[in-house]
Amino acid sequence: MSKLDWPALMRAEMQGLPLRPVEFWALTPAELKLMLGQGPGQGALGRAGLQALMAAFPDRTGKGAGDE
Repeated sequence: MSKLDWPALMRAEMQGLPLRPVEFWALTPAELKLMLGQGPGQGALGRAGLQALMAAFPDRTGKGAGDE
């Protein structure tokens, strides 16, 4: 088991992560790494991914602001 860098964890929570303390301390190590940008994550959205999103969620052209 590796030693935790408690000051760095506290600094990350206080300076950047939009979490309440109870949410922060409930994170798994994998979730924390991902939120700190240290996990594998996903690559940038490419053209094909954008087109798939646009097809799945097209803009609405209704007349009123409440049209959904």
